[in-house]
Amino acid sequence: MADLASHPVGQPLGGGGVSFGTDGIRGRVGTVMTPALAMQVGYWSGQVLPSDAPVLLGMDSRSSGPMLVAALEAGLAAAGREVWTLGLCPTPAVARLVNQFQAAGGLMVSASHNPPEDNGIKLFGPSGAKLSRDQQQAIEAGLRGEVRPALTSCGPTQRRTELLESYTALLENSLEGRRLDGRRIVLDLCWGSATSCAESLFRRLGAEVIALHNQPDGAAINVGCGSTHLEPLRQAVMEHGAEMGFAFDGDADRVLAVDGQGRLVDGDHILYLWGSALADADALPQQRLVATVMSNLGFERAWTARGGQLERTAVGDQHVHAAMAELGAVLGGEQSGHIISADHGMSGDGVLTALQLAALLQPGEMLSDRVDQSFRSFPQRLRNVRVPDRDRRKGWQQCDGLTTAIAAAEAAMGDEGRVLVRASGTEPLLRVMVEASCQEQVDHWTDHLSELADQLLNA
Repeated sequence: MADLASHPVGQPLGGGGVSFGTDGIRGRVGTVMTPALAMQVGYWSGQVLPSDAPVLLGMDSRSSGPMLVAALEAGLAAAGREVWTLGLCPTPAVARLVNQFQAAGGLMVSASHNPPEDNGIKLFGPSGAKLSRDQQQAIEAGLRGEVRPALTSCGPTQRRTELLESYTALLENSLEGRRLDGRRIVLDLCWGSATSCAESLFRRLGAEVIALHNQPDGAAINVGCGSTHLEPLRQAVMEHGAEMGFAFDGDADRVLAVDGQGRLVDGDHILYLWGSALADADALPQQRLVATVMSNLGFERAWTARGGQLERTAVGDQHVHAAMAELGAVLGGEQSGHIISADHGMSGDGVLTALQLAALLQPGEMLSDRVDQSFRSFPQRLRNVRVPDRDRRKGWQQCDGLTTAIAAAEAAMGDEGRVLVRASGTEPLLRVMVEASCQEQVDHWTDHLSELADQLLNA
């Protein structure tokens, strides 16, 4: 692991290879994510964030979290910034509290759905939105040593864990008096950030809660549980005869659900169900939803059939956020369960989304009833191809053999299918997704294209 003392605050780390991905800076602890890097990110964030207001700092349950938080505190303090540490909390708590308490910004130490050995840093501006690309580039320039540091007086640090009570009050108030009395609900808290508040909040609202993985555990976060591993949730829902279940990712900014029949309720279904309720209440301008290129064709066709508009963006909640702001949309999100509501802070929030979905139901109505009335998803399959070479991964469009094969697949499926290939912004993976009305075509083209990508890009 890099020696913190060997990298004075504000001085370049050397190599200059660290940059923002689709969701902050993320990587393996001890190689990419080191205390030296965190201290520099803290310092340059302190230089970039506006105003003299405090900067909020939260973390998920990963074992490396306290180490990186301490380094960030040191960097922010060296930039003269006052720091309020929140401790264990969901990422959306940082975003919402930045806005509520008029802070200068916030930093969250988390690698979201990644394994325990990874960690990351997410950054938010004074509005609670993620930093603009210009601000990210200013921080990257500092990390590369292109900007001269301007050391000031040391800023103070305060532990402000009581602010989380304000966050949970915002969540409870979002239901506007609706309750969950008597509903049996399973929560998979993933050993992560959701353990700080979700179970107690659902219980306070009257739900009968069966909680899985409900203690913070930095060595187990995301391992065989949570939104990336739904089988434990599905089994618990069926075993306990629950009406529904919700699984969060490591930092609780997204959620996936299963209904009482054990069926997946993904982000597309959540957008359809929540959007339909808003549209019926005349609270969805132009019946417009914002989704990404990953959203299912079945969802798009069903939404347009009911008179709605679906705008698609590139993958990443920042793209959804930007499109919503530009179009005046009030609801958007990703198939992965990252849902953004303009009425509730414009920050993806898994706990908020779970509450809203559960509270849509009328007395005696089951989530499975709503799912039955929504849409049938087209068969869709995603395969991840590991491509360690960053240039080849990011520049896959320059591989003629792969692009020719993709064109052939799209021609074969016509209007009844599509291919989406993209480089992950957080992992060394090329994601190959095929969707079609016919499962056989999906399987054939997914296997063919992913195997070809592996051969050509890793040759």
